[in-house]
Amino acid sequence: MTSSGELFASLPSGIDICYETFGNAEDPPLLLIMGMGGPMNWWSVDFCERLAARGFFVIRYDNRDTGRSTKLDQHRVSKSSVYKAYLGRVAPPYGLDDFAEDALGLLDHLGLDRVNMVGVSMGGMIAQTICISHPERVQSLTSIMSTTGKRTVGWQNPRVIPALMSSAGNTIDTYIARSLRASAVIGSPNFPAAEEATRARATETYERGWSASGTVRHMLAVLSATDRTSDLAKLDLPVTVIHGMKDPLVHRSGGKATAAAIPGAEHIEIGGMGHDLPPELYDTFINAIERNTKRSVSS
Repeated sequence: MTSSGELFASLPSGIDICYETFGNAEDPPLLLIMGMGGPMNWWSVDFCERLAARGFFVIRYDNRDTGRSTKLDQHRVSKSSVYKAYLGRVAPPYGLDDFAEDALGLLDHLGLDRVNMVGVSMGGMIAQTICISHPERVQSLTSIMSTTGKRTVGWQNPRVIPALMSSAGNTIDTYIARSLRASAVIGSPNFPAAEEATRARATETYERGWSASGTVRHMLAVLSATDRTSDLAKLDLPVTVIHGMKDPLVHRSGGKATAAAIPGAEHIEIGGMGHDLPPELYDTFINAIERNTKRSVSS
């Protein structure tokens, strides 16, 4: 399946976004938005190519502070900033609205007025934010293992906090070791990731420009987000919400609340799925995405 290779969009904000496309530019566009700390390679090439084979023009990209997109290291943060953010005592360097503007800037760069969106975790929050602020730019939304921003839903299992906050060190080997530990904690118990695949993804992530402070800035953006529930209730577009029943990072209540908030949303829960995208479930995800975009055509 045709790939554009890595390209860059220089946005008016001064942010440079690294992106890649798959498939035919004449096909319906599908924007993939990754979650906290995740560059675009966390959407695997296989997943993108399968979507393109279904007739989509697939776009994956590095959020700010990930991969080869702009790093905002001038904004100094620390782990203590995260704990303060839990208590509402620190202002983030940027928020979900800024991520949303980055995505919209990329669409402008590509000359795309309206797209289908798929967001995972924080990426689902970004996609929801775009739907709320610029509904005219969204054809359909698939929100995966995400939540509404309401603090009483989508909480974290306490056992994942040490894994998230543990140091990744300053070498590729220590980063890979941390990735293996995190995968064991938040991954899908019924679909365990192969160690070789986790190592390969971690290696690519590190070599493409992993940023520890960038991940902390992502955390601050999520923790400072407001409750979107009332705004989600105003959406009028096809929405599918997918969530794992064994997700320890964003409790399944976050998916339930998202689906309940949006009129007509389809809600899919997957047994044995944690907070990742197991290849064994690619067809399940892709079928749901395709079905949702077809609802947008017929609506």
